[in-house]
Amino acid sequence: MGILGPRLVVAGTHSGVGKTTVATALMAALRRAGERPVPAKAGPDFIDPGFHALATGQPGRNLDLWISGEQGVLALAGRAAAAGRILLVEGVMGLFDGAGWEPQAGPAAPFGSTAHLAGVLEAPVVLVVDASGLSHSAAALLAGYRDYPGGAWLKGVIFNRVGGAGHRELLMEAAGSVGVSVMGMLGKDESLRRPSRHLGLVPASEDRAEAISAIEAAAAAVEAGCDLGALVRLANSAPAKVVPDLAPVAKGPGAPVAVASGKSFGFTYPDNLEALAAAGAELMPFDPGADESLPAGAKGLYIGGGFPELAALELAANTSLLAQVRQAHAQGLPIWAECGGMLWLTKSLDGARMAGIIPAEATMSDRLTLGYRRVQAVADSPIAFRGGTLRGHEFHYSRLNWDNNSKDGPSPAWRAQGRRGASLEGYASGRLIATYVHAHLGSDPTPAERFVASCASPSTPTRDVAAG
Repeated sequence: MGILGPRLVVAGTHSGVGKTTVATALMAALRRAGERPVPAKAGPDFIDPGFHALATGQPGRNLDLWISGEQGVLALAGRAAAAGRILLVEGVMGLFDGAGWEPQAGPAAPFGSTAHLAGVLEAPVVLVVDASGLSHSAAALLAGYRDYPGGAWLKGVIFNRVGGAGHRELLMEAAGSVGVSVMGMLGKDESLRRPSRHLGLVPASEDRAEAISAIEAAAAAVEAGCDLGALVRLANSAPAKVVPDLAPVAKGPGAPVAVASGKSFGFTYPDNLEALAAAGAELMPFDPGADESLPAGAKGLYIGGGFPELAALELAANTSLLAQVRQAHAQGLPIWAECGGMLWLTKSLDGARMAGIIPAEATMSDRLTLGYRRVQAVADSPIAFRGGTLRGHEFHYSRLNWDNNSKDGPSPAWRAQGRRGASLEGYASGRLIATYVHAHLGSDPTPAERFVASCASPSTPTRDVAAG
């Protein structure tokens, strides 16, 4: 058991209010002030935690109630908080936006929402409000959010995109009239804007130096426009809370595991890597866009998600690596690929030749597939026995077009249950699992334990898969 100390949740009224930039800048400003903040993100996300890590020097963690459950989230929060002085959590979407398809007993915040998380953590909430075109209506907005079921932890507001002195005065009056403390006023500052793409902000990994410079500029704006002392006091007002320990990880004989990285494959949860390491994996990072071979001695391959479609030609040009991965798979190398990693294993991605292990062609579309998934294994794989279950999420704009004439054909990994029903998903073939479903192993290390055990066991050759 541990004790959860000072903590604060930064939430938004809805997406697009600048919540991520403000939260990240606040993390950087607190770090510059010597407060040693540690970051976390509500819900499933890879992009925002990447900025959090740069802002704080700590791993960008995720606290997902739907995947990890309340006790799992408390344990994860306790581990994260132990690395610093203030746990600073960025919310997901708006304060009350969540999974919304779990049973709730009585009036409460929607399941999996930022408000739900704040209640579980017993953490005060600061709401980021886009104040452009808003004056006394801010009073009704703040009162409504605070008084809505689950909103009781709302204690302060940071107004973003504020105009001149008169506008500031009106906003102060509005917040004061409903008893919500104003923690900051941020102007229409370009340093608080970040470029976006179809899945959110452009990832920090694509230009690390530029991202660091942008975070520092935004931190300066937050220092000038926010009362950091008041925010620290608010974090300190959170009651000390006993939290459980994380589930222990069973360490096996161990094996070296190659881990895809670089600008195309940056979507990997730190908790997953730590679970693999705790299970005995020696993690060996490599960049599929630059490295011509797998790390020497690798006994397994873990490929997370990302944006391989943006560098498809570059990835296709690395023919020596693609050929080596194809041969290693045929010789029985255990492979675990998620989303973008799965696209890299297909025959082609938007016409660019890929590894050719999975008998499908991948194409990008304008249709978003998004949501949580309960999955049950329909075949044995390196991370689950047939019948095994886990929870995860999907978030992609691609689709797979299966080659039904292939001798291998579709071989689904999961029966996936989402909000709108069940379907077969992914690809599994003994020593390989490729799936759109992102798993988070912070509260359930079982897949990591099985994967490392698979990597440590003797390889079983498989049928070679033609790249064409």
